[in-house]
Amino acid sequence: MKTALITGASGGIGARIAKELSNAGYAVALTYNKNKSAAEELCAELHNVQAFHCDISSFTSVQQLYADVLSVFGRIDVVVNNAGTAYTGLLQDMTEAEILNIINTDLNGVIYSTKFAADHMVKKHCGNIINISSVWGVAGASCEAVYSAAKGGVIAFTKAMAKELAPSGIRVNCISPGVIKTPMLDCYSADDLQALADETPLGRIGTTDDVAKAVKFLISDDASFITGQNLIVDGGFIL
Repeated sequence: MKTALITGASGGIGARIAKELSNAGYAVALTYNKNKSAAEELCAELHNVQAFHCDISSFTSVQQLYADVLSVFGRIDVVVNNAGTAYTGLLQDMTEAEILNIINTDLNGVIYSTKFAADHMVKKHCGNIINISSVWGVAGASCEAVYSAAKGGVIAFTKAMAKELAPSGIRVNCISPGVIKTPMLDCYSADDLQALADETPLGRIGTTDDVAKAVKFLISDDASFITGQNLIVDGGFIL
């Protein structure tokens, strides 16, 4: 049985990806940092799923994560680097700690995870890595400048690693979601959400299912000649 490792899978997009891949027959290793109870609930709901604690911003924590997952499952075939954090506000109002938290989590965490994934996958001469970025990594967002920079870095890193790992039979792709209905949008009013839907050419806000289906496609044999790409899943929001 193939194994998928999904970071930041205790809720929202990560949890939906975990469900999608579990239902597709993968054993799933999912990570959480603070929301242990949500991760445990997901494990109880799905088959062949185990939760692991990991602070994705810490090199040593990610290193231990990969050692633990390989000890339990023996293999890692797919990695979905989904864990991330956000900050909304003016750059000049951000503290050094807030800036570093975004960079260390949203960019360095992807780099750390990919490094240890590559260590394992190169030996097998196969594997799939999917990095979750954002439309703001493409277009940039006012009051989310550092987040945009980190997510833009993820896209560039994906392209570089696709070239680096292709000779070893490993595909690396990126998905950039637009406005997706998750608990992160709970702070918006119904009118605000409708306005966001109206700004989207397809006329609706995205769902976690939209992102999970994109992940499932990119790791499938149907996408065997696709690498180094950034698939924008936003209903046309940034066109």
